[in-house]
Amino acid sequence: MLGFIGGILVLAADIWAILNIFQSKETNGKKVLWIVLVIAFPIFGLIIWFFLGPRDRSS
Repeated sequence: MLGFIGGILVLAADIWAILNIFQSKETNGKKVLWIVLVIAFPIFGLIIWFFLGPRDRSS
């Protein structure tokens, strides 16, 4: 049961990260790279995105 809850939390965090990537002002190429990283490596990609990913959002 604990693994299921952890998986749901990781999934929710990854979806949140992907939405933030879509809203950033980065080029489409960089957005695709970040999204692929987050999808391919759900936990590791999320951590990398959190520290190094785009932060700004378009208005």
